[in-house]
Amino acid sequence: MKLVEMKVNEFVDLMASDEPAPGGGSAAALEGALGAALTAMVCALTVGKKKYEEYEELNQQTLKEAQEVLTKLIQGIDEDKEAFTGVSDAYALPKSTDEEKAARKAAIAEASVAAGLAPLNACRAALAGLHLTKEMIGKSNKQLVSDLYVAALNLNACIQAAKMNVVANTPALTDRKQAEEWNREIASIVEEANKLTGEILKDA
Repeated sequence: MKLVEMKVNEFVDLMASDEPAPGGGSAAALEGALGAALTAMVCALTVGKKKYEEYEELNQQTLKEAQEVLTKLIQGIDEDKEAFTGVSDAYALPKSTDEEKAARKAAIAEASVAAGLAPLNACRAALAGLHLTKEMIGKSNKQLVSDLYVAALNLNACIQAAKMNVVANTPALTDRKQAEEWNREIASIVEEANKLTGEILKDA
């Protein structure tokens, strides 16, 4: 069964168990999904309101884009688990001979690409979600501004947490150019996310 098909209590109980996955990466993606969902909710509760008709088109478009971000982050919950399982399986390979050691090292490097890409994609999606959230400040139902604040906190938490999984996997990549690019990108995402979150929360 996919993680996203579980009941909330089942998912939480599994995460609290001695199973190694789901772990922090899946938790980060879920955190981001909650943030995107809140932004979508605010748009949905603004669309059609005469008081905000000047922002009608913007809210409709943002609602669509927030739902797209939500879909990516929901997918990321299981993607991270699958990627972690691949790394775990690679580390479990035999290493008695030089041939086995070489094969194991190659398998770890290959699995680490997927394990780093899953949280990086979550960060990318969450950053897009933060931009959408910021756009809605002052242009959506004012009674729901606190939900936008919570959305921003959740999306930023996703980025801060998923970053840990990116940088944990880049050292194992054999393609050092890719590893350096990922490290630079994730640092840039974190910096931008903190800036956006500060701007969203400045009047909170």
